[in-house]
Amino acid sequence: MLEYKRGNHMPSFLRPSMSTLFEKLLSGELPCAKVFEDEHVFAFMDAGQVNDGHVIVATNAPRETLMDCSDAEAAALMRAARRIAIAVQAAFAPEGITVLQANRPAGWQTVPHLHLHVLPRHAGDGVELVWPRKEPGIERLRELAARLQP
Repeated sequence: MLEYKRGNHMPSFLRPSMSTLFEKLLSGELPCAKVFEDEHVFAFMDAGQVNDGHVIVATNAPRETLMDCSDAEAAALMRAARRIAIAVQAAFAPEGITVLQANRPAGWQTVPHLHLHVLPRHAGDGVELVWPRKEPGIERLRELAARLQP
């Protein structure tokens, strides 16, 4: 019997039948305002527009997190985000743009399907991203870096 494991690039016909909101949007089961699509990703207007021009870019394949996708899918996400950010800048003239990608609930991911937000920003728009700076010092930073080396 085949077993599904998170992070496994199992073909969709072998996965459990539960589909995410984004899979329903991609298939047309639910309506969306599509902005872009290629072989790896699709982009659509976020229904919860924080600011006009807020776009979500998601993988076509049902990947849950960034760690579950291929290098090609990860690159396609960022290529699409860049193209869309350029279009958002031209169309909406925001003061800035935040590109946000989150993984798992503790990382602020709310839909279990790999995606990122291209969010036009304006001073005082109410969007906040805050974390406590700890400044551990260079020796501790080098210890942490060593743990990430192959």
